[in-house]
Amino acid sequence: MEFYVPRKLKFKAWNEETKLLMRLNAIDCVKGELIKRNHILLQFTGMHDHQDEELYELDVVLLNTEKFVVVWNAELNGWFLKQLSNAVWGDRLVKENAQKSARLWNYLESGAKG
Repeated sequence: MEFYVPRKLKFKAWNEETKLLMRLNAIDCVKGELIKRNHILLQFTGMHDHQDEELYELDVVLLNTEKFVVVWNAELNGWFLKQLSNAVWGDRLVKENAQKSARLWNYLESGAKG
């Protein structure tokens, strides 16, 4: 299948007990659903910022002078940027936008509830 190149599925996790963002060495899979008890799984978007940092869902990025949160939009079936200040939907997260952005932190690290 020369038309198919598998992508890496990577995750970080927010530990709800310790309030720390961490890389996982194991995730349970039950009937096709990934589960890690007491953790919120955050998926890698496949994109990198201008400093080659991996972008995960709920990462806060600076693009131009605005801060955005990286979120999955189920209606539009893709990764999007949502303005941090007013929760207005921004642009789709595409390689061009990602490479112009700078990852600042993950939204959950700011004390927000998941």
